[in-house]
Formats: sequence, structure tokens, C-alpha cells
Amino acid sequence: MGDPETDGTGHRARLRQRLLADGEGLLDHELIEYLLALVIPRRDTKPLAKALLHEFGGIGGLLSADSRAIARVPGMGDTSVAAIKIAHTAAIRMLRAEVAARPVLGNW
Repeated sequence: MGDPETDGTGHRARLRQRLLADGEGLLDHELIEYLLALVIPRRDTKPLAKALLHEFGGIGGLLSADSRAIARVPGMGDTSVAAIKIAHTAAIRMLRAEVAARPVLGNW
């Protein structure tokens, strides 16, 4: 199996292009697949992404899952678990920043 970035399939390159054009257009498994592809080179990460989403009931459950629980999924190592937790931490910080920027009272 060749490198998906350079061989004829170009699957990762297409995911990257779609993400950069409009990340909202990617399905949940594609987001997780591409995230894992960044930390697990030269491996098809789609099955692992789908298994994680199934195991944790969706992207919210996966991102908020305990690191030890994620690590128990076959194929997940420390670096992959850390990537998932980075995404979760970034999402939490973004939400906190949005809430902090809103006025306490909109009107009377």
C-alpha cells in the first residue's frame, strides 16, 4: 500500500482540500479520520475513526471520553489519544471564549 498523500488514491489530499475549503462539509468520521491521519501516517484511519465514533456514541462522546477509555480501543496509542484530547480541549476553550464574550444581559 502506498502513501495516500502521494499515490493514486489521494484520499487524504481530498479530505484536506475539503477541510480547508469548508470544514463544515466533512462528516464526523472524516474529521476524526483526518485528525488521526496526522498522527498515524501511512495507515488507513477511516476504520479506526468509525470504530471510535461507534464506541463512544458520536463525536461529542468521543471527544469528551476519558483518555484511558479511548486508549482501550484497538489501534489507539498515546499520540492518537493525545490528538483526540487536543481537539476536545480546543473545543472547550473556544466555547468558553464565546460565552465570556457575550453580554450578561441582552435587554430588559
